[in-house]
Amino acid sequence: MDQELKNSILRTGTSLVCIICKDGVVMASDRQVTLGESLVSNKDFQKTNPINEYLVVSWAGMVSGAQRLSKLIAAELKLKHLRTKVRPTVKQSASLVATIAYAGIRQPSMVPDIVDTFVGGLNEDGTCAIFHIGPDGSLMQVNDYDASGSGRTFILGLLERQYKGDITIKQAIDLAKEALLSSTQRDVFSGYGIDVYAITKEGIKKAVEQELRQELRDK
Repeated sequence: MDQELKNSILRTGTSLVCIICKDGVVMASDRQVTLGESLVSNKDFQKTNPINEYLVVSWAGMVSGAQRLSKLIAAELKLKHLRTKVRPTVKQSASLVATIAYAGIRQPSMVPDIVDTFVGGLNEDGTCAIFHIGPDGSLMQVNDYDASGSGRTFILGLLERQYKGDITIKQAIDLAKEALLSSTQRDVFSGYGIDVYAITKEGIKKAVEQELRQELRDK
């Protein structure tokens, strides 16, 4: 089952990337949504989004599952904050996503939610973190960089060569852009735009919002 889920995510038309920096974290994605093996169903779908003032999520997988999980997480974190009077940490937020994913994939369903997730954010003490939640509910902290979706192979190959542990937010934004441009050049299921978010102790900022279009040019 675990391998089947991983194979499903790899076939998903998506490129997600996240990068740990010395002064924060960067999360980014493309915009193309693919239906089946041959149809682009949406050219302007944002896959990386803030869900509150301190948390950003990136999704690869079924659109309906991602939208449902986004609403559930935002609501549950708000309720937890109201009950305890303490804002959940990034790890607690990621653990909630993992719990929902674990329960969802193990409940009998004709169409189970198959979603691969990155959760990144800012803790109240000013530290930043990113966690990777697999569609089976597995939870792992990202210590340097990671990627997901059909463009993952192209992104990881570039990051393996260019990532440095002391990278700054500005450098990571540029590297994330380059990683997504590399995946959209070779992965037929990724493209049409990129969105990049930077998370630092100052908060969440959308650093890049670009549209990618193919143009015909005379030689």
